[in-house]
Amino acid sequence: MPRPAKHVVLSKKEIGERLRAVREERRITQVELAKTLGTHQASLSQIERGIRGMTLQQVVRLARALHVAPDRILGVDKGNGSQATPRNERLMRRVRRIEHLSVKQQEAVIRMLDAFLGTQNA
Repeated sequence: MPRPAKHVVLSKKEIGERLRAVREERRITQVELAKTLGTHQASLSQIERGIRGMTLQQVVRLARALHVAPDRILGVDKGNGSQATPRNERLMRRVRRIEHLSVKQQEAVIRMLDAFLGTQNA
């Protein structure tokens, strides 16, 4: 049985625009991101302008550095595409710090938040 053809084509320009949008949302400069990744700012500029493409490994590294799912960069939204992004930078800094805690500590924070917000398994 032949497999159905997949016709998802992502242009370098579209991916670059998404990358720039996510980076700017996070208020991170190209220089800061390049330093985090151990690459050159000029390379990031070329990617964001759609001049240069990326491997899947590079997309994953960028997503991790920006604390987003690779889908945000690739534009492959799941569901209705209305994933909320907190606009409060103080809140985002704390979320980034929580991501660096151990799994046990993260679970404790989640339980505390659930108790405070009156939710469970949300």
